[in-house]
Amino acid sequence: MSSSPLEPSPFPAPSPAPSPAPLAAVRAGVPERGDPPKYFQVKQKIDAVLDELGQGTPLPTEREFAERFGVSRMTVRQAIRELRLEGRVQRSGRSTVAAGPKLVQPLTLASYTEGVRRQGRRPGRQLIVFEQVGADAALAAGLRIAVGAPVLHLERLLLADDERVGLESTYLSVARFPALADEFDPTTSLYAFLRGSGVIFADADERIETVLASPREVQLIGTSPALPMLLMNRVTRDREGLPVECVRALYRGDRFSFTAHLVGEE
Repeated sequence: MSSSPLEPSPFPAPSPAPSPAPLAAVRAGVPERGDPPKYFQVKQKIDAVLDELGQGTPLPTEREFAERFGVSRMTVRQAIRELRLEGRVQRSGRSTVAAGPKLVQPLTLASYTEGVRRQGRRPGRQLIVFEQVGADAALAAGLRIAVGAPVLHLERLLLADDERVGLESTYLSVARFPALADEFDPTTSLYAFLRGSGVIFADADERIETVLASPREVQLIGTSPALPMLLMNRVTRDREGLPVECVRALYRGDRFSFTAHLVGEE
């Protein structure tokens, strides 16, 4: 026998679709349903404290934050961990201190030195490796030379006000720059040297992705193995379309951001 139309349906009525969260709530990190996680609320409160602290000022201890906000030290530790990944705080000795603003590097054919100086910081480079190697298949293709042809490999730490912020490897053809190893001071700008040698940079292909540093890179840069890094690979060419350099540069994700100027199609 069929059920009477007045009998309740054996299937529950569908739940109404949740209304979209207000834009302000979304910006504040509130999920679609419910309140944000406790660590995120603490993170926002500590972030507000950071706005009042000067660069390099030590933060209150985890215990002090836990007592102030009525949460566990584990919750405070997770909040500070995320703020460190975002570059808002950093380690200094045994303390956690307020970090300064990130270095903003434009995606242009300007050197690292020029970009840092424009922001009122003091650029520096520390030589790690200056050697001659044979080109592997990837380098040979990038520099348009034969596999095994001699290549200069220049690896340097990138500094900003003596702070280690990145690691850069540059590869150049020995046949094109035979005097580079004898005449170039590796603590100075390579782009300035090459321009002084008559090189005119015209264009480049560049790829940027997020990676984790290798154990060797972690040791050289002095960062955490869990800290996201920005990896940039670039091939730069001159006005004749000939490759000048292949570059692999690793930047600390908590200390760097990149900008680009975009124009619309005609």
